[in-house]
Amino acid sequence: MVVSVTGEVTSTVELAPGELGEALTMMRLCPAQAQQAMQLSLTRLGQLTPVQAYRTGASLEVFDGLKRLRAARELSWDKLRVEVHDLDTTGAKVRLLCCNASAGLAELEEAWLVRSLYREDHLNQPQIGMLLSRHKSWVCRRLALAEGLSDELTASVRLGLVPARTAVELARLPRGNQDAAALVVTKRGLTTHQTAHLVQRLLAAPQEQWPELLEQQASAPPPDPTPNPKGSAARRTPAEQLVADAWAMKRLASRLHARLLERSLQSLGDAACAVVARELAELSSTLGALSKTLDTRLGERGAADAA
Repeated sequence: MVVSVTGEVTSTVELAPGELGEALTMMRLCPAQAQQAMQLSLTRLGQLTPVQAYRTGASLEVFDGLKRLRAARELSWDKLRVEVHDLDTTGAKVRLLCCNASAGLAELEEAWLVRSLYREDHLNQPQIGMLLSRHKSWVCRRLALAEGLSDELTASVRLGLVPARTAVELARLPRGNQDAAALVVTKRGLTTHQTAHLVQRLLAAPQEQWPELLEQQASAPPPDPTPNPKGSAARRTPAEQLVADAWAMKRLASRLHARLLERSLQSLGDAACAVVARELAELSSTLGALSKTLDTRLGERGAADAA
């Protein structure tokens, strides 16, 4: 087995963002907040560091700098500075881990990387351990995590609907039970700690009791809001809160509308399409109820003005 991992820079070029591939995107998480921060940074400061890429045939694939690449596309930049490295695909995956050694990849990202080396590059676990300078038990745990996650839960994580650390907790459940538990977690807005507690309760109970336990958790009343700590900012008035919520919904609605017009749901892939379609169906129902309430309240205001 010969793998090119030294990755010497062969050239530095300027290319249009559309000319760069994202084959390794499926091994990375890209939280919306981090992506927005990168876009703001590029707007204010420009590109401070080049994107790292490797050549596959006639095309270039990015292995580090995916947030910069996506931000440049969002900003409609014409050119992006790129360092091209002498790497093969396997070596690029190894360098991806090295480039993020200081910040650290999420556990789930490491798991996807290991699975890619195992399934796509056909390396065995000892070989992967040697390339990544990790013990074979680390490789085994990461591979088990990636293989044990259901397709729908994986899609939910990639879409930002389920946090990666929460998905790791849910991965302790059998694949066939993860989606039902994830649905409860998202509907209730459970934290990672609360999800871990829920998973522990399920694992401690006979499996035939799991549907009942999940139903109890789904229908439990929401926790009491935590009062503002002493010295914190004053609470908004009801009017201020309504204005803030209305502004946020208008902004999100415009963005969602643009993205829905951009592509069909089927183009997202089967697993992601199922998750998105379910969320959009619930959103449609919620917006329908909101529209009726808005008509009622605005009608009351109109009647009061007429009087």
